[in-house]
Amino acid sequence: MGSRTERILIIDPDPAAAKELDRFLESRGFYVSMHASIKKAEAAFEDDMPDAIFADVSADGIRKLVDRMDDEEAFVPVIACHASETAEEVISALRAGAADFVIKPYRDKELLDDVLAKMFDRVRVSRLNQVYRQELEAANRDLRAGIAELRADQRAGRKVQLKMLPDRHFESSAVSIDHMIKPSLYLSGDFLDYFPLDENRTLVYIADVSGHGASSAFVTVLLKNLTNRLQRNVRRGSSNDILYPDRFLQRINSELLDTGLGKHLTVFAGIIYHRERKLAYAVGAHFPMPMVGNAKGEWHFLEGTGLPVGLFESPTWEVYEMPLEEGFRLILFSDGILEVIKARSLDEKERQLLEVVSGGRHTIASLSDALNLDAITELPDDIAIVTVTDVVAN
Repeated sequence: MGSRTERILIIDPDPAAAKELDRFLESRGFYVSMHASIKKAEAAFEDDMPDAIFADVSADGIRKLVDRMDDEEAFVPVIACHASETAEEVISALRAGAADFVIKPYRDKELLDDVLAKMFDRVRVSRLNQVYRQELEAANRDLRAGIAELRADQRAGRKVQLKMLPDRHFESSAVSIDHMIKPSLYLSGDFLDYFPLDENRTLVYIADVSGHGASSAFVTVLLKNLTNRLQRNVRRGSSNDILYPDRFLQRINSELLDTGLGKHLTVFAGIIYHRERKLAYAVGAHFPMPMVGNAKGEWHFLEGTGLPVGLFESPTWEVYEMPLEEGFRLILFSDGILEVIKARSLDEKERQLLEVVSGGRHTIASLSDALNLDAITELPDDIAIVTVTDVVAN
């Protein structure tokens, strides 16, 4: 038989029996060392752990060896060897942890071969499991480190997103505006902004980027960067696209296509004309449509349709206009608001949302309370809300 790398330790106070087993094992190609007692074998354990042990010791000795091998966190089978053939002695050895039992003298060599084959099958399986376990533990450590790094990146990204948002409360001589964004993940694909264009006009828009996570959040950075550039262009007189809702959507569309991210968004962009008391707006497939109400508490959804932004090369959007009564209120939602309303159809969800708002829940706090948003720990989608209130009559 060819040479092997496995080491077998024999512990036997009977030198003749130990030598007989030694010759047999060496004929099978194993490295063998012999010791008369467990105490004398201790030094061998310190130098190099064996792959298996044949031991003619008491049940307590078997238990001691098994415990010693368990401390090494490796499977080292202990085979009990005794001249006795009583069932009690065999059972005691197996209960103490012996992997098998061999009767001395070793006349049946085929039986020894079977014992060795079964034993080293278990050793190989145990070692493979140990390798797999170590690889899995290493992979888990790498995964935990990667997740920790990802969470740190997401927290940093969330801070950037929060800094990009307008002040939670904005008030001019004409309107008061508030907003809320509740992301379903660390990073949000919903975005909103509002700011005065001049003394007579205020722009407000809400956008919902397709998908979730970092790539969708990146589009919100693009939106903020674009609106800042368009505002500077107005001040410099180089372009006035941001003064027109349809052209604003066209600029978002062209810049989003240029990124090649494969992302699109739904958006509602409206410009409030304070002196004329009107709203001009364009709809980029946004849903649900914003709601408008008056001082009498009468509410309805705005009308309008339009293509999503970021899918087509040269789309156009219609500009809608509607008068604004004194004491008007305008509420914009992202579609995540519908996900938390328990109803079967979208029509039913819209009706329930309209009932909530018509019942006097038209501030951020009252809407959040009515829809129980603070109690929802895992949102199915990002939620964004913007409320615009007429200051002149309020």
